[in-house]
Amino acid sequence: MKILLDEMYAGLKEYFEILGWLVLTVQDVGLQGRKDRDIVEYVKSNNLLLVTQDQKPADLADLTGVNYILISNAMIAKMVDAKIREKYPNIV
Repeated sequence: MKILLDEMYAGLKEYFEILGWLVLTVQDVGLQGRKDRDIVEYVKSNNLLLVTQDQKPADLADLTGVNYILISNAMIAKMVDAKIREKYPNIV
């Protein structure tokens, strides 16, 4: 499955590619600045998985049966916390 990275994650494209994913960005497909609904419709019609940090496109994806990952601030905080505790177990 290909991934479509929302605007805020375009800089992660190379990282995902190195991890073996086929990746497009909203910028690559000419959807930069477009409505959330347009992006979700594009993801659905092209059988992609949307990666976003915005709640609205995630909600629209959920309502229309589109594959998506919502990267929330809570998710980021939990990942950073886990890494800190793993790397520096003596300071926690």
